[in-house]
Amino acid sequence: MMKVIGVIPARYGSSRFPGKPLAPIHGKPMIQRVYEQVSQSKALDKVVVATDHEEIMETVIGFGGNAVMTSTEHETGSDRIAEVTKKVDGDFYINIQGDEPLIRHELIDALVEAAKEDPNAVVTAKTAITNPEDIVDPNVVKVVTNNIGFARYFSRSPIPYNRAKKETTYYKHLGIYGYPKTVINEFVQLPSSQLEGIEVLEQLRLLDNGYSIRVVETTYDAVGVDTPEDIEKVEKILGGVQHV
Repeated sequence: MMKVIGVIPARYGSSRFPGKPLAPIHGKPMIQRVYEQVSQSKALDKVVVATDHEEIMETVIGFGGNAVMTSTEHETGSDRIAEVTKKVDGDFYINIQGDEPLIRHELIDALVEAAKEDPNAVVTAKTAITNPEDIVDPNVVKVVTNNIGFARYFSRSPIPYNRAKKETTYYKHLGIYGYPKTVINEFVQLPSSQLEGIEVLEQLRLLDNGYSIRVVETTYDAVGVDTPEDIEKVEKILGGVQHV
């Protein structure tokens, strides 16, 4: 049986929003809301917060969650996940963004199901873009997949380029990843690839080195918290309700 660990990286430092994981949303720290949403997944054997800050660690333990302290030197969530694999036993690790308090457990369940079907592949997710402005927005990462659901390319540009002017659906890549233990530890040791450096998208390092990335389609669209102003947006969506 595959043992699946849900990992929520929670870094204290943020240029736009220092201490973001501890920001209150309807009276609860954001990290608690993310943890509670993720914990609704029955497909995970364990959920753990990976942090670099004592206050976040104490907050998670305080609400009854699991947490591990990780290095302050990590540049990416992937690096933090790799460290967790050495501290929390598992076969497959789902990297869940710590700034998405509306994350749905159904998406996590779908990723785990895909992982069981392709245990050697990385898994991630996409959702159809409904706002035309997002297609040309470089902050919205697009993905194209092949006929069997594996990623062909990720880009900040609109892909595919619609020269034929045909009706087409563009897909937004959601920043949630599942890694086999061996793959995540190999991945963080690889040097940055040329395309990764150009697009500034670390998942291109995986494709450039021949790793398979299976992409699950979902109707969920991430609502991330990047600035203090985003807290108000999330609270409006919640509308006082604990679960979405």
